Amino acid sequence: MILFFASFLFLAQAAAPPSPAQNVTPSKPTVVPSPDPASVHFLSDTGLLLVAIKPAAVADYEQVLRALQEALAKDTDAMRSSAAKGWRVYKAAEADAKGNALYIHMMLPAVTGFDYRPSLLLDELIKELAPDLLTKYQDAFATPPSKLNLTEFANMSVAPLPPGEKKPGG
Repeated sequence: MILFFASFLFLAQAAAPPSPAQNVTPSKPTVVPSPDPASVHFLSDTGLLLVAIKPAAVADYEQVLRALQEALAKDTDAMRSSAAKGWRVYKAAEADAKGNALYIHMMLPAVTGFDYRPSLLLDELIKELAPDLLTKYQDAFATPPSKLNLTEFANMSVAPLPPGEKKPGG
């Protein structure tokens, strides 16, 4: 598991856009968390979704993600387009301890107020969706996804701030 998180941190740093010479993070508007426990809203600048997929359902899950990717690429809605620009999906080379395939959805930056739930987006974007595709997608999960709101602790490419000093804008 440590190797998995070390790999994730490497991917996060590689996917991050270049930063200016200082640790400057623009402030985001405050958003009230959704009362829907299935929602995938992020309240921080970076969101991460860890998804474990049953080995027998990998093809179904990937089919759904490709369909969503295709629909988002054609979509003209400004908020969905903005969310898609910062949304990357990685597949871990190693399975978890139970043999499940691991997918990491990284939202960098996360769009405030946007629900990243693939099933919801598919319903909105694809009118002629195969009826069994959403069922296969929902049955593919080995466990419920883990959602993490991430706040940057350190940008390793710049000098740290003196102790007690807050980064500008934060």
